[in-house]
Formats: sequence, C-alpha cells, structure tokens
Amino acid sequence: MGIHNAGSRKSHTKEELRFEGFLRGKKLKLTGERMAILNAVFLRNSHFDAEALHASLRDKGGDISRATVYRTLDLLVQCGLVRKNSLGSSHANYEAARDNEHHDHLICLNCNKVIEFYRPDLETLQDEICKQKAFKPMHHSLQIFGLCNECKDKADESKIRNRVAQLHT
Repeated sequence: MGIHNAGSRKSHTKEELRFEGFLRGKKLKLTGERMAILNAVFLRNSHFDAEALHASLRDKGGDISRATVYRTLDLLVQCGLVRKNSLGSSHANYEAARDNEHHDHLICLNCNKVIEFYRPDLETLQDEICKQKAFKPMHHSLQIFGLCNECKDKADESKIRNRVAQLHT
C-alpha cells in the first residue's frame, strides 16, 4: 500500500508537526491517511481540486476514500496549511500554503489555465494603500480573469462574457 504509517518516520516536517498539533487540539486522530494527504498536497507545485488529489492517491496505491480526502482538505484549510479558492470555477481549488510565499493569479476563462505571478512593486503598492487608510492587512488575493495567449484569438466572446457574469470570486 502507498500510505505510510504516521508514526513510522523518525523526523517530521514542520507541516506534519503543525497538523498533528492542530488535530490534537481538536481531539482528532492523526491517521496514516491524513498524513498521506498532507504529504501529497505539499508534493504538488500547482493548484488542484479534491478529485485530482483523490485520483493521484489512488494511482499511487492508496486506499483513501473520496470523503476522507474532502474532510482532510477542510481540516488542512482550517489549520492554515492549505489555501482554498474558486479561481473562477464552480468547484474549489486548493494549493499548499507555503511559508513566505505569496503569489497572485491570471485565470484564463476559456481553457481554465492558472498563471501564477509575483510582483514586489504590487505588494509594496498594496502595503502603501493599507498604511494610507490605516488598515491592517491580514490576507489578500488578486485574481485577474481574461484570456491566455493561446486562447485570446480563438475564444467565443459571447461565451466568455457569460462566464464573466457568472464568476464567483
């Protein structure tokens, strides 16, 4: 089986230790399945949905139920180890919340491609605006919806306009 026993490793990552403490605080069990899901999330370098994560775990020999994947992702979001967002789609997308890593998103409304970017000058501008307004920022998310280079000349504009009207951000 592709899932390791949660107690079989000698050293734990900071994410594993944080999750373990979070679960203990909620009086929940630290299971091999939960740790396998946590580790699978932090092996990914891009956004994913719960179904893709479940399929990936099954492909690696894990016998983890779809419900366990969804419940564990919710716990990881509550713990602050995973970010959940819609990225303009009708279902949730997730990504590992890595320390000191912030980025924003360009989202293609035709092919659903997500392009991550980081601009320090944009971060500085946001900080300046918060300072001017005496506002203490805790989190922000910038999502720009449009058409990627591959789709900008071939997308059906009326379908795209309808999709823009239905965005849930």
